[in-house]
Amino acid sequence: MADDRLDKAGDAAGLAAMIARAADPKRGLPPVDRWNPPFCGDIDMEIRADGTWFYMGTPIGREALVRLFSTVLRRDEDGKTYLVTPVEKVGIRVEDAPFLAVEMTRTERNGEQVLTFRTNVGDIAEAGPEHQLRFEIAGERGELKPYLHVRGRLEALVSRAVMYDLVELGEVVEIEAKAMFAVRSGGVVFPVMPADELERLSQ
Repeated sequence: MADDRLDKAGDAAGLAAMIARAADPKRGLPPVDRWNPPFCGDIDMEIRADGTWFYMGTPIGREALVRLFSTVLRRDEDGKTYLVTPVEKVGIRVEDAPFLAVEMTRTERNGEQVLTFRTNVGDIAEAGPEHQLRFEIAGERGELKPYLHVRGRLEALVSRAVMYDLVELGEVVEIEAKAMFAVRSGGVVFPVMPADELERLSQ
């Protein structure tokens, strides 16, 4: 068991070193969308729906390490998520969304509401034309799940606590001649669901 833990620690350290060489914090996020390295297979890394990262079945407890890994995440057209550096690309598993939106602030700009979100790995995204909000009704209980576009093809699942605050800001508007419950941010109206289904949301 001790040797197994050492192997895991060594593998994780090697992976972190590889990414650290590619990521330069002084320049912001690395340009992963411009890199086209060879695919080197999948690794035993998973991002759970609650935002927890696991490596070889063990939670990654170091926040700095998770943030480092998050800077080189990329979701490709095949729908899979990878860690990408200039020299290699490795596949990982994502249970739901790779990020979790854990905080939301409301401000006004030019008389319009602006909603800004912070993710569990430190990304800041302002909902609007560049960062769209979308809403799904999922599961047997029909639970509302909001998602925010963060960067590239990567999204953040809005945490349940933040989702309740978000819904409080909703209103009924007419979209294509249909009454819709929607949320506004940055000059964009994001439809949540038909207004006649709103009662189910409050149950």
